[in-house]
Amino acid sequence: MPQEPARHHRLLPVRPLTFSPFARSVARVATAYLVKHYMHNAVQQSAGDEFKEKLKIIGRRSESSEDEEFDGVVQADFAFFDPKPDDFHGVKTLLQSYLDNKQWDLSGFVDLILGQTTVGTVVKLEDDEDNGVFSIITALNLGRYKDHKCITELKEFLLNICHEKDKIGNLRSLLGVEAQKVGLLVSQCVVNLPPELLPPLYDALFDEISWATEDEPTEELRNSFRFQFYVVVSKFYKHKNANQKRSSSTDKDEAFVYIKPEDEILHKLSMWSFLFPLQTQQVATHELKNYQLTGIVMAVKAEDISSFRQQLHALINGS
Repeated sequence: MPQEPARHHRLLPVRPLTFSPFARSVARVATAYLVKHYMHNAVQQSAGDEFKEKLKIIGRRSESSEDEEFDGVVQADFAFFDPKPDDFHGVKTLLQSYLDNKQWDLSGFVDLILGQTTVGTVVKLEDDEDNGVFSIITALNLGRYKDHKCITELKEFLLNICHEKDKIGNLRSLLGVEAQKVGLLVSQCVVNLPPELLPPLYDALFDEISWATEDEPTEELRNSFRFQFYVVVSKFYKHKNANQKRSSSTDKDEAFVYIKPEDEILHKLSMWSFLFPLQTQQVATHELKNYQLTGIVMAVKAEDISSFRQQLHALINGS
């Protein structure tokens, strides 16, 4: 396990993000940061696209937090980079629980991500000597990489955790005969990544996918980025009485609390989705004592990505 970059502690911890009324109240109690200033500038270079984010983060200790000692201003300069081999340990750490507690070829999975330099982005602090990775986002063609051990094991994992008879056929199809049309959308970040980074991060990914369909050197590679579907593996908090709560209008608690705000949009846009229990659980805060960390698999049509991008911008900019 690589050591945590020395400057990571300067970014203040935040709780799971969501924008429902309940989660807003959770965030007001639990969050310990406020983005005061936000600006971005895209710089295109011959070696690739580098995107820099400059954020001034205001430290603000919440009334419910007794262990937060920092109270001040931190200047954090984030930059978007193409993946490279030096990012291996940082990306592997972010994806450590991607498939819950399954023992699988995670190292091979990370190698695939880092080897696909034309599509994919890592977020790091600019001029950070520790080279710490704060976020990774990419899309891997399940057909193109079908013979790799990590993809075979990932497919087996997904098929084993799907116990919904009306979904298993659709899942089997996307992982099998239609795999060449399917992108595995991988997005993982540290829990305190400022949400303002999300819209440009996803914009960069889907722009790169579009460019790859024209700029890759062979027709086979160009076709491998012409996705018709995306599969997303993620997790969120599910209320222990979620099934009963769907029919109740008196309880103010939400059925789901999304750790990543984009998952709420993807969930609503998905063709289908299914939940699965997680063996790895995290210690819940008081606000989440009635919630269980739960896995979710979603299938989204590529034609709905434009709507996703618009909704993500509206969600973050309006929050």
